[in-house]
Amino acid sequence: MEKKILVTGSAGLIGSEAVRFFAERGFCAVGIDNDMRKYFFGEEASTSGKRKELENDLKDKYVHYDEDIRSAETIENIFKKHKFDIIIHTAAQPSHDWAAKEPFTDFSVNAQGTLILLENTRKYCPQAVFIFTSTNKVYGDNPNKLPLVELDTRFELPKDHRYYPGIDETMSVDNCTHSLFGVSKLAADILVQEYGRYFGLKTGVFRGGCISGPAHQGAPLHGFLDYLVKCAVLKRKYVIYGYKGKQVRDNIHSYDLVNMFWHFYNQPRCGEVYNAGGSRESNSSVLEAVEKIEKMLGKKLVYEYSEKNRIGDHVWYISDISKFKKHYPEWRMRYTMDKILEELCSKTDYQTR
Repeated sequence: MEKKILVTGSAGLIGSEAVRFFAERGFCAVGIDNDMRKYFFGEEASTSGKRKELENDLKDKYVHYDEDIRSAETIENIFKKHKFDIIIHTAAQPSHDWAAKEPFTDFSVNAQGTLILLENTRKYCPQAVFIFTSTNKVYGDNPNKLPLVELDTRFELPKDHRYYPGIDETMSVDNCTHSLFGVSKLAADILVQEYGRYFGLKTGVFRGGCISGPAHQGAPLHGFLDYLVKCAVLKRKYVIYGYKGKQVRDNIHSYDLVNMFWHFYNQPRCGEVYNAGGSRESNSSVLEAVEKIEKMLGKKLVYEYSEKNRIGDHVWYISDISKFKKHYPEWRMRYTMDKILEELCSKTDYQTR
């Protein structure tokens, strides 16, 4: 019998990558995406174009539902109609800045929507694998308490520090400022863990940071690298918020993240948590990314600096992915930071978005 996957946020960056990845491996994909990204960030961030591409490219291998994951009745009807082997839950309100505008919307999408999906998984397909895309914001601003050293182009940890290879899953989520987005995602994160540990579902939590790829619809409040390249291409002014532009992010390509999901699907665990980022293999400060992009495009980026950093924002965050690599030693990262940027700089659709 043909295997079936449910992907929420199926027209987004990670969701569309997951649909294509699993379709290539013989799965029939069911997607849920009502383009709330357009509501969050405006017309340019709309995922409608990616939805059309999936439908045109995959034909009958892809079924789309233009529905809201917060509608318990609608989601239950989808689970009644389809028997899923795997659920990849990527739908979310993804910005900590935006969450403060509409806290109820943020929490209902991120937490309530996740609970509805978990309950239907438990009720209708308890043997399925459930994968949740969480965030490094669950650690709040605890990473900012590390003894960071300011260098010419970045903040960095001393090489003998325990977290120099990256932050692992043991970092505390307590006694810190998360942003409301971080709180709603942490609630969902713990729910997914609990459904694995309490009910025995095959659930995996992947705490990502900056995720990128050619399917990203970058906006000022979300999609750091894609929006940075977009501003350079279209000669728009980019705003750097705080930390002298020396804040460090690791970046993982959506393909590498979805490939993590594939390995977990083939050898699932119950209630497992993984930090999922570019690690020491793929990271950059904002200033370093600007320099690389200017060199690749052969043009200067127009930007201004704001002294005020975003609430709960990280000064330095690099993921330690050694736990995942230990559990799944055959997984390999395909994309470095330079390769991600080269791919973004070669995109031709910025003018039409």
